Amino acid sequence: MAELNETVAAGLAAYYEYVGAQLHKWVDPLSNEQFWRKPYPYGNSVGHLVLHLTGNLNYYIGARVAETGYVRDRDREFTEKQPPPKHAALQAFDRTIALVVAAIRKQQPADWGKAYTAEREPEAADRFQIFVRCAGHAYHHVGQIVYLSRELARA
Repeated sequence: MAELNETVAAGLAAYYEYVGAQLHKWVDPLSNEQFWRKPYPYGNSVGHLVLHLTGNLNYYIGARVAETGYVRDRDREFTEKQPPPKHAALQAFDRTIALVVAAIRKQQPADWGKAYTAEREPEAADRFQIFVRCAGHAYHHVGQIVYLSRELARA
């Protein structure tokens, strides 16, 4: 069972690190102004998506699995009127990815199946499911960031 646990942990940790690297690939070239600009009257800026991913992972994994005490203000992730500079938002995102990877590596074989509950997350019944669901959610938003970054580069 230890081998399976190590395989699962290594695979999930590597995937979250990949998500972080992909986000940086598309976000790092943007200026601070581009990072916060909405290229369309609808939708989000790249910066607000980064705030959202940071809040999402800090809540669903940080608060609910790693027990960090993080308190989420989801609406503010999309409406922050005085956002931090791009570099600060990215540093917070990077710290969150590191927190997630550390939480994954701390899981013992019996931990993956532990019951899980969280606000706005009725589908994840155990820890393994929340790690998988959050990984998919993160990469979904990285896809949006790829699209937005390409649009911002054309402007």
